[in-house]
Amino acid sequence: MELNRNQYFFLGIIILLMGMQLRMVSAFVLTQDATRFLAERTRSSETEGTLVSFSSDLGALPQKVIHPPEWLGWCLMSVGAVLILHSLAMKKPGG
Repeated sequence: MELNRNQYFFLGIIILLMGMQLRMVSAFVLTQDATRFLAERTRSSETEGTLVSFSSDLGALPQKVIHPPEWLGWCLMSVGAVLILHSLAMKKPGG
């Protein structure tokens, strides 16, 4: 499947806005369900898994905080801007 001008433009806008969001927010706090989901999927040993399941049953599992690196927002904004400029340089669809 070949992407046309409109699809490049839309993808560029979405990636640019994601980059702007990462630049404006310093940290993301996950909900209890999301934290429990990550804890179940990323446990490294059985003793940690038992401790996580025991503490999550009691509701004592602290919420996970994600701090995205500063360069990630700049990178996404740059890629989005390049995709938008590339879409403007392409031929119009159907023309």
